[in-house]
Amino acid sequence: MSQSQVLARKWRPRSFSELTGQEHVVRALTNALEQKRLHHAYLFTGTRGIGKTTLARILAKALNCQTGITPSPCGTCSTCTEIDGGRFVDLIEVDAASSTQVDAMRELLENALYAPTSGRYKVYIIDEVHMLSKQAFNAMLKTLEEPPEHVKFILATTDPQKIPVTVLSRCLQFNLKQIPQSLIAARLEHVLEQEGIHRDAASLQLLARSAQGSMRDALSLLDQAIAFGEGIVGEAGVREMLGVVDQGYLYDLLDALSQMDGSRMLAIATGMEARSLSFGVALQELAGLAHRIALAQVVPAAIAEDELERERIFALAQAFAPEDMQLFYQILIHGRSDLALAPDEYAGFTMTLMRLLAFMPEGIPRAGASGHDGGAGRAASIASSTPMPVPAPARAGSPKTSAVPAVDGSSGVTGVGQEETHGEAAGAPDPSSGGHFSSDDWPVIAARLKLAGLPRMLAQHSEVKRASQDEIEFCVPEKHRALFDRKHQQKVNAALDEYLGRPVRLRFSIGTVTGLNPAALEDRDRQDRQSRAVAAIESDPFVRDLIEKFDAKVISSSIKSIQ
Repeated sequence: MSQSQVLARKWRPRSFSELTGQEHVVRALTNALEQKRLHHAYLFTGTRGIGKTTLARILAKALNCQTGITPSPCGTCSTCTEIDGGRFVDLIEVDAASSTQVDAMRELLENALYAPTSGRYKVYIIDEVHMLSKQAFNAMLKTLEEPPEHVKFILATTDPQKIPVTVLSRCLQFNLKQIPQSLIAARLEHVLEQEGIHRDAASLQLLARSAQGSMRDALSLLDQAIAFGEGIVGEAGVREMLGVVDQGYLYDLLDALSQMDGSRMLAIATGMEARSLSFGVALQELAGLAHRIALAQVVPAAIAEDELERERIFALAQAFAPEDMQLFYQILIHGRSDLALAPDEYAGFTMTLMRLLAFMPEGIPRAGASGHDGGAGRAASIASSTPMPVPAPARAGSPKTSAVPAVDGSSGVTGVGQEETHGEAAGAPDPSSGGHFSSDDWPVIAARLKLAGLPRMLAQHSEVKRASQDEIEFCVPEKHRALFDRKHQQKVNAALDEYLGRPVRLRFSIGTVTGLNPAALEDRDRQDRQSRAVAAIESDPFVRDLIEKFDAKVISSSIKSIQ
């Protein structure tokens, strides 16, 4: 009866070409082997499970293959097969963690003086070499300095800082890096395909992320996932096995946050508690999602095309300002560290959610109520599924504020209880009015189109160059070339057809714009509102009095328009 091997051993690379994610080391060793420029001692460093020992064994085969010293050992000769099976007499593997004594090292080095039995070189692989005692290192020094020609040392460690510099200076050192998540997922896909096991892309991404750069950990988790799913690797089973929170909860939480819907956020948290999901993991995953959203806002190209939920990430990137997302990220990582101090995990998690709501820099709904009930009114606003606008609470004696006080209409700043209806401007076109399109209406139309993610960004950064009854020509600035994609153009076209109630042909080109696209106009409007808000604060009598009496200063960056 044959015994099955674990995947980490069964799929251990047998040649340099099979090794994943260590191309920089493979290239250096391959060139050295081809040119026969061999060193007597190699040191491989890096975290667990990234291929240090595997690389050492492949190098031993390359040095002893019966076809000659080669970067491509045949894998079929007796030497290669014996090394793969762990039976090669001239390959001595030592675990330094269990052989730390100086006597064991002296005995090993004495045997190194004898010629190899059957191979070209006698190869010593010393794993976790940093665990050797100081005396053992001293015993090794002389042999490392003047080794016999038939001996090669290959040292491996996860902690090179603990190795004496006298040993480091005698070794050719290679630092192996953690394996990228995409490469781990691709390797798992290959393994499952060869094993004939059903899988989905989402489950492999979860396993690759949980492996944290270690291929061995990824294959061990894959073995566990196959057993857990009874021969099937699916997203739901992998999430349950790993204790990973369903991403749907996280996106729903941020959707509710963007709408300031506190009651919905609490309902989602209660549902997570009912399913016994880990709130610590949830905060970790939320922080990771905030990181991806921040990347989408600042460096859209950093979000891979095959990223799961790519469109939802870009939709949320549009819902929040970049500075808001930076604040949310800090709140989430601090909330996770504070979880152990909370009365219970549910309280700690929901308190972090309430903190996200309370510190929302912009977009907090407000109404023309007096400032005396600001705290209670705001709490009611957060708890209500239909947010009830209230003013931000004023703090007496504090020169620092983030809201613009109510002023009269002549100041040009919208006061408490006032709200401009940009999206519902009187001049906005109505789809029922025959589907007429005018370039002047484009900023309003673009805001109303049923778009999200990159197609919405394309519409926002497009400027009308020419418009007729049947065709509209848009121009996209060079710096937003990344949005110039046929799929995004088709989605904008479909949304505009639906809005106008008739088909219209769109043409997109890249060129110089005049700054009249919706995104530029919105940014100009935002800056104008901010300037008026700062002017209103600086001219406020109470603020002027604080400046004169206490030499206070107005921090302009802390002022946000209440609009």
